[in-house]
Amino acid sequence: MFKLLIILLIGLTFESAGVVLLKKGMNNIGEVQKISVPEVLRIMKAGATSPQILLGVFFEALFFACLLILMSKSDISFLWPLTGLSFVFATFAAWLFLGEHVSSVRWFGVILIVIGAGFISYSEKSAEKAKTALRTEGSSAGTSQGIQ
Repeated sequence: MFKLLIILLIGLTFESAGVVLLKKGMNNIGEVQKISVPEVLRIMKAGATSPQILLGVFFEALFFACLLILMSKSDISFLWPLTGLSFVFATFAAWLFLGEHVSSVRWFGVILIVIGAGFISYSEKSAEKAKTALRTEGSSAGTSQGIQ
């Protein structure tokens, strides 16, 4: 489980870097004036030539690769709620790199997310211990009955 959490933390770091770069790129491109075909085409063209947008997409792709690795090795009911930690990482990144003001209510929400992720991680550790105990009991029962 430790390796999975390390991959998750690396992936979440990639994801937060991607979000910050996308935001900086969009700040350089300018605000979307209205939702129309010409405006969407303007944003797409500007985004396709923006180094910050392209680097942001690259970091988001790295996050996606980490996510695929994690999905192949763990239960979605364990993994997906932990990806909620991306909100924690993004909040810190926005505060640190974008200079955004984060209210005390938002920080409280971040704390609640961390607590929830702790519960999920603990539940996975408990499930692993239970599986190990069952395997140990099963192998000792088989040995005591002369089964090899």
